[in-house]
Amino acid sequence: MEEGARLVLRTSASLRAGERVLVVADASTRGIGEAFLSAARGLGADPVLAVIDPRKGDGEEPPEPLGAAMQATDLVVLVASTSLTHTHARRAANRAGARVISIPGITSSMLEEGGLATDWAEIHEAVRRVARRVRGSKEVRLTSAAGTDLMFQVAGRDWITEDTGLCARKGAFTTLPAGEVFVAPVEGTAEGRLVADVYFDEPLSAPATAVVSEGHAARITGATRAIHAMNRGGRDGRAFARFGFGLNPRARVAGPHLEAEKALGTAHVGFGDNLVLGGKIHCGVKVEAILSDVGIVVDGKALVEKGRLVP
Repeated sequence: MEEGARLVLRTSASLRAGERVLVVADASTRGIGEAFLSAARGLGADPVLAVIDPRKGDGEEPPEPLGAAMQATDLVVLVASTSLTHTHARRAANRAGARVISIPGITSSMLEEGGLATDWAEIHEAVRRVARRVRGSKEVRLTSAAGTDLMFQVAGRDWITEDTGLCARKGAFTTLPAGEVFVAPVEGTAEGRLVADVYFDEPLSAPATAVVSEGHAARITGATRAIHAMNRGGRDGRAFARFGFGLNPRARVAGPHLEAEKALGTAHVGFGDNLVLGGKIHCGVKVEAILSDVGIVVDGKALVEKGRLVP
């Protein structure tokens, strides 16, 4: 694990000798926290490991003294078993100038062989190359080996290309694993068939299918939990609202869904809210699906084919 931790600290955080590092873990992730502690020490930093009681759920604030400590350091690495990404403590640390890397759902295997065991400078370059190819695009066709064939419009929508994993500037923030570009499709334009074979609001043991008409999932089979979640948002809960695809060659499709959606060769789609991506839907519902072995054609030119980037 220590080598993976060293890659994160060296290539994502650009850690410098003498910097103050605070690693935040809990009882179930203490071993991972110790790997980061040792790696930071080996890179010449001045690290501290804080082991907190497990939070009750994602977004629950850490103990108040820890929040103050986060503001008084150069780099914070969050590896607790619940996510501290959307907390006041994390935001305050960033405002105070600390760099913060949050790794929700981290496992030892992600550091040893998965989506964290990568050079983040290389991921940054891959995202930037793809960003140039999709900028100003108008139409996307998504296919997959499992049977997806979906068309939708993206004209006038800005692709989000900040998920590079770099966290080198003062006050910077990133979540890892990283390596995805995404966009809010034009509402009402998606038509075709979507077959999710990895995840559809929950891990899948068999593919689930959604027929998409006039930008909405009109008929869904094999994903009962997703159907119930969408229905809570009314008609907008079924709106095809988000599209992204992974560029991380070390991320594993079989890993946790936060890792799988970054894997090269996967597509990550969403139904419901998309305001944060520049869309127009706000219904209080977000339902995600992940597809493997995808093909992506942008404005008639192949971008991803058989799960690989087309040069």
